[in-house]
Amino acid sequence: MLLVVDLLGTFVFAVEGATAGIAANLDLLGLMVVAFATALGGGIIRDLLIGAVPPNSIRDWRYPTAAFVGGAVVFCSYQLVSQVPAWVIIVFDAAGLGLFAVAGAAKALDFGIHPFIAVLMGGVTGVGGGTIRDVLLARIPTVLRADVYATAALAGAAILVLGLSLKMNPKLMTILGAVVCFLLRVISVWRHWNLPRLLLH
Repeated sequence: MLLVVDLLGTFVFAVEGATAGIAANLDLLGLMVVAFATALGGGIIRDLLIGAVPPNSIRDWRYPTAAFVGGAVVFCSYQLVSQVPAWVIIVFDAAGLGLFAVAGAAKALDFGIHPFIAVLMGGVTGVGGGTIRDVLLARIPTVLRADVYATAALAGAAILVLGLSLKMNPKLMTILGAVVCFLLRVISVWRHWNLPRLLLH
């Protein structure tokens, strides 16, 4: 279950990253680099932090394959992708965020990481790739300007970790955590929700 969720999240984030690459007018190589970084950057950071070395993106060929397939799908259908509405990109991003958040937290738990830190690792997995993508594209990272982005990832990861701590069904908690993260992110964009900010005059 963890492998399936991880690979699905990898593909979804690769599609989102490649779409951003097209919007930035990158060539094929640049698009693939951004797709790979978006899809696997968060997982690499997580694996290094929890001691899962070498990271899956290097050790398991299926991860980079999923990332490159996602990038290739976008590149081969670029005319169609260029007409995709902004809300579709947001939905893809939210879906990838939810899948990666729960997969990251679950893997951290598998490596004996404390539940609280496992939640943080879920957040890192969810936002790490997007942060690298934004840096490569010379943009302010989404996690720094959309407060509910990281919060949604942490919420989804927390639900999974809490459910597993209470001995609830792992598949059910994985789905529930991913869905909560997805809905929280999408609704926050729709309703323009943000965390409180300190206003300086």
